[in-house]
Amino acid sequence: MTHTTQSKHTITLAPPFPQEGWVRLKQIVGDPKATPPVPAFIPVSKSTWWNWVNGGIAPKPIKLGEKTTVWKAEDIRQLAQGVA
Repeated sequence: MTHTTQSKHTITLAPPFPQEGWVRLKQIVGDPKATPPVPAFIPVSKSTWWNWVNGGIAPKPIKLGEKTTVWKAEDIRQLAQGVA
């Protein structure tokens, strides 16, 4: 008698970068420690990103609350096309 054992694994993928709406910093620069890991849309460090924001290279963020900072996804896509 032969037994086949199949292990069940759940794989959760990070959602793709949105076409429109708001995105948080970890969606832009990635977060490898998140579960699941969030891939970088623009592969730079957080400090480089903030240097770009302060230097006018990246768009200014929008504060939705005390601890919530976002950017327009369309602006980030446009930046990525210019950087690539």
